Amino acid sequence: MERRQMVPLTVFEFAQLRKSLGRLLSTTQTPVVLPGEAILGIEAVAAGVAAPARRVLNLVSGPYGDQFGTWLERRGADVANVTCGYHEVIDVGTVTRAIQTHRPTVLALVQAESATGGTNPTRDILAVAREHGLVTIVDAVSAVGAEPVLVDEWAADFVAVGAQKALAGPNGVSAVAVSARGWALVEANPSAPRGSILSLLDHRAAQAPGLPVPPALPVLEARALIDALRLVEDEGLDEVHRRHRRASLAARAALGPLGLVPWQSNPGHAAPVNTTVRMPRDRGTLDAPRGLVAPGDGVLRGQLWRINHYGAYADLNRVEEAVETLASLVARPKDEALAAARAGWEAEHGF
Repeated sequence: MERRQMVPLTVFEFAQLRKSLGRLLSTTQTPVVLPGEAILGIEAVAAGVAAPARRVLNLVSGPYGDQFGTWLERRGADVANVTCGYHEVIDVGTVTRAIQTHRPTVLALVQAESATGGTNPTRDILAVAREHGLVTIVDAVSAVGAEPVLVDEWAADFVAVGAQKALAGPNGVSAVAVSARGWALVEANPSAPRGSILSLLDHRAAQAPGLPVPPALPVLEARALIDALRLVEDEGLDEVHRRHRRASLAARAALGPLGLVPWQSNPGHAAPVNTTVRMPRDRGTLDAPRGLVAPGDGVLRGQLWRINHYGAYADLNRVEEAVETLASLVARPKDEALAAARAGWEAEHGF
């Protein structure tokens, strides 16, 4: 097996990988595959879109959205940030008013903020953006595999994805789906990088039909992604989504018996990829992950805990292990919480 994996990726394998990514994202566009972690694709989108005086409405519901605005500003874009509390998600009405106030040409958002455990109402936000003729950017890295990402139906122009979370794949290769309108925007932007790892145009040119596989693409990671996508297709994407919803319901159901409070104030906005928990005031900071339970990142450290029930861990047994970890952290009995988790898991049964 190891000897086979070291054989260079074939043109056929690469074409199949891109087709699988297109099916995953429900798009007829052929996604561009990138030789690096998903943050490469997200920054490449920022670099390709940003231009001096170009106004971008950037929706910020967590640290990833905030970072994207920084990349846009660094390259001269006129960024108007619409920010909500990190325990909430962006309100569609607020987006409509912000568009009317700032008159942007581009709108950017993170679909699911894994750092905060919240999912923005992406479908509805993009519908508003379409009504105003805006080019749209979606960071769907934490959403893909855990919830629908419907590129063509939503008319999204740039959608960046990675495999390391809900797809249970590698983090050394990622992809960006770009619409015809998105490509036109980058092509017309003299500030878009060329001759750079951040150049979407360079990556597209290197992946044109008939060309060999780009030499920078890591072979082991590419084959791991092919295998991960095959497993998703074998299970069925709808079933993968349902498994993540069940894990989310199970984790949230267990919090009450443990005396814990969800970080996201509205359960309807909870991201299926993970569950975030408000850290009790009388507990010390969790210094390092314990199984699926991890401390908050960056500004959220010391404020919340994350239960990372994604990918292969979107499983009742793994959620139960996380519940036992939480019970030990708060010094509470675990039996009632475990029973609640099982009931939460079964609440999605048959749907």
